[in-house]
Amino acid sequence: MASSRNVLGGELLACSYAPLTGYYRTGCCEAGAEDRGRHLVCVRVTEEFLQFSRRAGNDLSTPRPEYRFAGLKPGDRWCLCALRWVEALQAGFAPPVVLEATHEAALSIVDLGTLKAHAHGTKTGPAG
Repeated sequence: MASSRNVLGGELLACSYAPLTGYYRTGCCEAGAEDRGRHLVCVRVTEEFLQFSRRAGNDLSTPRPEYRFAGLKPGDRWCLCALRWVEALQAGFAPPVVLEATHEAALSIVDLGTLKAHAHGTKTGPAG
């Protein structure tokens, strides 16, 4: 992860350890060939987004113990698929982005200006 960069050009910070996020479950929104969903955008989920995601067929709030997933609640930070974030944006439900923890590869899907316009205003460490 030392060479991973965020959308601002700095070192990629962790998104969340509790709940543990990232495609690789490292706490970071890391990019990799195995991650076809491109879980690159660190967000702070909102109730409106969770409802939108459930309606879109991706229930992120229901616990799934078989996957060691407790379910998300508003305020949790999570590595979200970049295309899902764009879809939520277009529908009016995009959750706030944590720029320092969003992988630079997200810029191939959404431009920095759009991400900045929806940024969560923190420079703090990972939630959890």
